[in-house]
Amino acid sequence: MKIAVMGAGAMGSLFGGLLADAGEDVTLIDVWKEHVDAINARGLRITGISGDRTIEVNSTTDPGKVGPVDLVIIFVKSYDTAEAARDALPMASDETVFLSLQNGLGNIDKIAEAAGKHRIIRGVTAQGSTMMGPGEIYHAGQGPTVIGELDETSTERVKRIGKAFNHAGIHTEISSNIMGALWSKVLVNVGINPLTALTGLRNGELLDHPEIRQVMKRAVEEAMMVAQSLGIEMEFDNPVEKVYEVAEATAANRSSMLQDVERGRKTEIDALNGAIVELGRRIGVDTPVNATLVAAVKGLESVRMRD
Repeated sequence: MKIAVMGAGAMGSLFGGLLADAGEDVTLIDVWKEHVDAINARGLRITGISGDRTIEVNSTTDPGKVGPVDLVIIFVKSYDTAEAARDALPMASDETVFLSLQNGLGNIDKIAEAAGKHRIIRGVTAQGSTMMGPGEIYHAGQGPTVIGELDETSTERVKRIGKAFNHAGIHTEISSNIMGALWSKVLVNVGINPLTALTGLRNGELLDHPEIRQVMKRAVEEAMMVAQSLGIEMEFDNPVEKVYEVAEATAANRSSMLQDVERGRKTEIDALNGAIVELGRRIGVDTPVNATLVAAVKGLESVRMRD
């Protein structure tokens, strides 16, 4: 299968590298020229729980040079989705599939506007990866990847992608409730990410503070009310307890939103708590805690990006 990965950050490089190592024809695409040049010169080095290896994989800053592909995996940050989808169009034939493995809500609509909804498969992943420098990533965590058609049908194209991922050592399941899987991850991120960004605490440290646990609980409950109003079937019965469990299981982790704030980068707050606020506004569900978290993160983000 010929595969292009839009967004060769830590996660895009991990998936693309493992797929290339398994024999797929992969091209990593990213705007970070130093990273692209390092991969082309020395290969992509992956260390961590999947071993230490250097993988030969194509990389470029220009998707226009790749040619038609079977699969485009979108791994850019949510605020770059629309541009990435448009940039990927020169690689799209009538049969090309777009797979979003991104965090947050709203990515499907942005990809659909550029490429058409019929092309899209959605997914979520619990894999963890960290960028160590140009041409090198650290595989930090192993977890399931779930993919599925938006209409919840089982198709040959989704089976083919799942088979390729599993062959590459990326444990992948096919879901008939992919929106439930997506929302289940969103609720976890809604409860953990903004609070780590605002406090500087690691995931597990949030649970040490009763006041923070209460804010986490209320943010997740608001998000759950929005999900229920939209008819989303969640993967777990008690979302608040699930968020606590994830925070404890990933106690030492520094969330991506915390890392973005510390590095003076834009966060994905709009695709997480911000999306909950906007959807709540549309359907008449009040989300005051999430609205407050969005405002606070945006304020902190603006200061850090200015420094």
